[in-house]
Amino acid sequence: MTAPSISPRQWNVGLVGYGEVGRILAEDLRKQDVKVSAYDIKLRSDQAGQPLRDHARHHGVALTASHTDLAAGADFIVSAVTASQAVPVAQACADAVKPGAFFLDFNSASPGAKQRAAALIDGGGGRYVEGAVMTSIPPRRIKVPLLLGGSGASELAPLLVELGFDAKVASEKLGVASAVKMCRSMMIKGLEAMVIESFTTARAYGVEDAVLASLKETFPGIDWEKQGAYFFQRVIEHGRRRSEEVREVAETVREAGLTPWSAQGTAERQAWIADLADEGLFGAKGTKDFARSTDWRTEADRILASIAANNSKTVE
Repeated sequence: MTAPSISPRQWNVGLVGYGEVGRILAEDLRKQDVKVSAYDIKLRSDQAGQPLRDHARHHGVALTASHTDLAAGADFIVSAVTASQAVPVAQACADAVKPGAFFLDFNSASPGAKQRAAALIDGGGGRYVEGAVMTSIPPRRIKVPLLLGGSGASELAPLLVELGFDAKVASEKLGVASAVKMCRSMMIKGLEAMVIESFTTARAYGVEDAVLASLKETFPGIDWEKQGAYFFQRVIEHGRRRSEEVREVAETVREAGLTPWSAQGTAERQAWIADLADEGLFGAKGTKDFARSTDWRTEADRILASIAANNSKTVE
């Protein structure tokens, strides 16, 4: 089985998932005149799909009607969907993938999920490579640190570098890169959840200034005001995706033989914030005021007001 012999700049890159990550990759690839096609389930919706269609039209991205249509025409596929869809997307693309075409799994899934996805793609004649994105894609965009894993990682890495990616091989063994990503996510997403829970509780008791002063004394290198605002913003805007990722973290912990008490709690807190966002507590998605407060106290007050309102309804 061989990968496409043409230069990566002549590839037709297929993006499965046209959310924040997919659109950023599309923009950076199109700036290099690389052909890009994309598919997203939101395209089935007139309302939710319109911003995606507008973006694709503006940047010259060809939209396809299905996973299989995208896979059949792509020399290189990037799967950038929610964590729970990593294996289903691989299954949907497997039968149509071009022989030898690389399939880069960008998703934050457990090593076990990556191995199941790999079996599907490799079984269909493609070449599966796991990718572990090691920090938030904005602001580094296509140059975000990326760890690769699997038997095709060493061959794919220099091709990705040619396209502008900051890609490094973690291991030829599938699952190693994902394990690094999952263990890191356990800390980062857990810290986000703890900050939201701690800061909101401190706000409820009116002790937030004392708490922040104590944290600054213990961790003087962190601007807790700025970091708190950033964590609130990211979870409010991306809590649904984050909660799914942390459920994959929990599965990674289980695969190691441990009970994922911390990961489970983090996933619940992230999902809870996502539920509040979906209810419109923080403003309407797509508007400038959604998850954009520079003061985390504003968001904490909204959360506390929502809790008080729900408690009032329960008493009634």
